[in-house]
Amino acid sequence: MFYYKFRVYFDEVEDFVRDIEILANDTFESLHNILYKSIGLEGNELASFSLCDSKWNKQNEITLIDMKDDEVEDVPEYEEEDGYTTKTHLPKFIMKDSILNKMISDPHQHIMYEYDFLNPKVFYLELMKVAKAQDNVEYPRCTHSVQELPKAIKNAHLPDPDELIEDLTRDDIFDDFEDGYNEEDQLGLGSIDDFGSY
Repeated sequence: MFYYKFRVYFDEVEDFVRDIEILANDTFESLHNILYKSIGLEGNELASFSLCDSKWNKQNEITLIDMKDDEVEDVPEYEEEDGYTTKTHLPKFIMKDSILNKMISDPHQHIMYEYDFLNPKVFYLELMKVAKAQDNVEYPRCTHSVQELPKAIKNAHLPDPDELIEDLTRDDIFDDFEDGYNEEDQLGLGSIDDFGSY
């Protein structure tokens, strides 16, 4: 039995690092679970993994739930000079059905972990080591942790829809007009009869 050691980075927080060890025959769902817990996320949002090449070009996607829209037979090809791409129509898989060692073939595999699609947080994983699992160790586990997510990033949410509706129905909604607004402004509007007939 072997385990994978992944190093996790987050560009929005300087020096942010997590080291994750997980059994090679475990699923991407287990990797998702240990990631959000060790990073400090709630775990109540959608997430996905993208297996990438050495230049972080996405090769296929592994989602938390079934989000297939098109069946794709071949892995997309990219030009050599491509540094990064956001091309869609990637082959898609489900985390609970995707075994790590069945999907990972690169000894330095690059993986993107995208959490919360409405307020995206993108983490970058790199496979650092493959080693024999120890009998007395419980996997998966986080073995190294540096820096925490700021509350502003951790709790970023879209505005409450009820608050938006309340804003749109305020009495002072027309305060932004240069000359103000009053009911007499409506009196100049003609009825539909004033537009004549066809």
